[in-house]
Formats: sequence, C-alpha cells, structure tokens
Amino acid sequence: MKGSNYRRPNGMPLTHRDYAGGVPNLRIARFSTGSARSDYEVTLEMRSTEMAQIRDQAIEAARVAANKKMNPIGEENYRLTVKQYPHVIISENKMIATAGADRLQEGMRRAYGKPIGRAARVRPETVIMVIETMQKDLSLAKKALATAGSKMPMPIRVNVVNAPNSGT
Repeated sequence: MKGSNYRRPNGMPLTHRDYAGGVPNLRIARFSTGSARSDYEVTLEMRSTEMAQIRDQAIEAARVAANKKMNPIGEENYRLTVKQYPHVIISENKMIATAGADRLQEGMRRAYGKPIGRAARVRPETVIMVIETMQKDLSLAKKALATAGSKMPMPIRVNVVNAPNSGT
C-alpha cells in the first residue's frame, strides 16, 4: 500500500487499542535525545504547514536524520525532542491480486482491515520536533531540521523561537 493513501486524514481516527487487536508496537526509539540543560540559548521548532497524518516510521526517520546532523557538535551541546505521539491506529484491507484469487477475496464485505501501523494527526502550525542548542550552532540546527523535514509527508517550516539578536 502506498504511503500517500495515509497522508490525508479522513474520518474518525481509531485510537483505542482495545477495539483493534494486533496493533503493532511503536517504531519510535526515543522521544528525547541529547543533554537536558537549562542554559541553551536558541530553540528551533519544526512546524507543519498543512493538515496531515504522519506515520511513526516517518517520525523516527526524521528524528534519526536530525540527530545524525547534530552529532558532530556532541550530544552534550543540544537537545532534540519529538513532540508528536502517534495515537491513531492505521488499518488496511489487504486484497489478493494474483491469478485465481477471485474466490478468496471478500471485496468490500467486512472491509474493516487489519492494523498495520500508527500515525499522528497534525494540523497547520503544529510543533513536530524541537531542537535546543547554543547560538554558535544555530545554522547546523536549521540544517538538521530541514533534513528531518524532508522525511515528512507535508511541507514544514523551521521557526527560531528564542534567539538573541535574531529577527525571528
């Protein structure tokens, strides 16, 4: 199944694991990396620009990409936090498309489907990921979030929230 089939949220989300048996485990390894200090000078946010549904694999790929870009300055000089948790359970009605499959398919009868993954639904201006770092590493952090944004299913925007001598 294509990822584009799950990009746009439609209908009510299924979020209760009790009602969907066999929900896969979360694929995000950790939600926070780096050092938790209080003296960071700059905070950057990756925000969505449109409504979308982000699969947990995309969130993990974005986290890994941003962490890899920030690694050269050392883990004690930044903090990367994923702000979205994938609550929505995605299900798929798998259809058999091989020869002789006409007697095995049910078509749209009982077409609920099996759970195949999880996703987070975001609206415009929702914060997805945050990097806190020092002023000297601002450009590297912007590149890290831009790289992470390329893993997202919608366009993103990077905001510098609090930076001394910065216009944003």
